[in-house]
Amino acid sequence: MMGAIIGDIVGSVYEWNNIKTKDFPLFRDDCFFTDDTVMTAAVAEGLMNGGSEDDFIDAMKKYGRMYPDAGYGGRFGAWLNSDTGEPYDSWGNGSAMRVSPVGWVMDCGFYARTGMFPSEGRELARRSAAVTHNHPEGIKGALAVADAIFICRMHEGNNIKDRKRQVREHTEKEYGYDLSRTLDEIRPTYRFNESCQDTVPQAITAFLESVDFEDAIRNAISLGGDSDTLAAITGSVAEAAYGVPQQIKDKAWEYLDGHLRDVCRKWRRFPER
Repeated sequence: MMGAIIGDIVGSVYEWNNIKTKDFPLFRDDCFFTDDTVMTAAVAEGLMNGGSEDDFIDAMKKYGRMYPDAGYGGRFGAWLNSDTGEPYDSWGNGSAMRVSPVGWVMDCGFYARTGMFPSEGRELARRSAAVTHNHPEGIKGALAVADAIFICRMHEGNNIKDRKRQVREHTEKEYGYDLSRTLDEIRPTYRFNESCQDTVPQAITAFLESVDFEDAIRNAISLGGDSDTLAAITGSVAEAAYGVPQQIKDKAWEYLDGHLRDVCRKWRRFPER
């Protein structure tokens, strides 16, 4: 899940101060983690605790209350502080930015044996979204990102062009997202948007046009818009495709506190990975 965390940290300073260039310092002193990192950690903990609906709800409320000022949307913030676990029909991009841990527990062996995507893994992605974002678009965004991560893991032996082709074809066919526009075509008119339908395709396109992990992050942020979330989604897929350079991991680690470092360490040791 470090890819999502790194994208969030790097993009944090550009969410309300958009830039339309790839030429910027990757890490600034004033970078910080946001709700994207906090909820990615929560999904990881929910999975490690069993992956039930209640596991996700409990972990999200635990981490949300631990970090009350992380920058949650209004309705999600109200849900965090409520006594209910009922979803609120959101189609926001929060479901897609936090789903990356699920993409890493989807069973590649199952695909190798059957030629089919693992239904159990997809159900985990759906569940991680639907505890809050139970609108069809909210669920679709999470599934598309989890599938893209899975495809990159599943075809690790293939060259990167083949993996990108498979991500593109699957995403367009399975989820109906339009990935035909290039970053240069998207960038001039793209503005802040919190929906899955106007964040997930752009984030995946930023990955498809990248040459390595860092370039993918720079592509996403150069679009403007909801920069930290765009980069978190792009980074989560790019991590599965390229891995993350150690020096970038080490730098991002400096921005995390003890609680978040601890869940990252536990995740690295999680048996299902």
